[in-house]
Amino acid sequence: MRTSLVVTVIGDDRPGIVEELSEQVLAAGGNWEESRMARLAGKFAGLLRVSVDVDRADALERGLTSLHTAGLTIVAVRSAEAPPQTLRTFVLEVVGSDQPGIIRDIAGVLAQHGVNIEELETEVTSAPMSGETLFRARARLRMPPAVSGDELRAILEAIAADLMVDVELAEQDEDKK
Repeated sequence: MRTSLVVTVIGDDRPGIVEELSEQVLAAGGNWEESRMARLAGKFAGLLRVSVDVDRADALERGLTSLHTAGLTIVAVRSAEAPPQTLRTFVLEVVGSDQPGIIRDIAGVLAQHGVNIEELETEVTSAPMSGETLFRARARLRMPPAVSGDELRAILEAIAADLMVDVELAEQDEDKK
């Protein structure tokens, strides 16, 4: 029987971090299933899911946390797969002048309607023509059947006007995930 470990990693960015992580996974007979990793403000930040035989999970956790001596902070948590649900997938895109509170306000509306944010990517850049600070976000959402996509779109568009951002909400075809 296998189990999943969800692992977070953070430390000063340098070459070889992914190799060190993957060596520990392989040494425990684990399989690297999925991951998201990025350099943020000079730090390496990673999130990954690894599957491993239940009887080898403790060894994998010890191996991963031993990388603390290499300057990494690692947290590994066991996770069982959630039962399948009949949720619809939507993609939300937000673009506008950067200001504090955009994510808080949008996340608040989503939470009030039982919508789960499964993935979120954000960035702040300079607008091409004006040079003003531009905020961009892209989120993959999972929405329960009781929530209307049109109703949620209207609510998001109403707060978008207050936030001075543009929002687009579109249902994602399950084949395009």
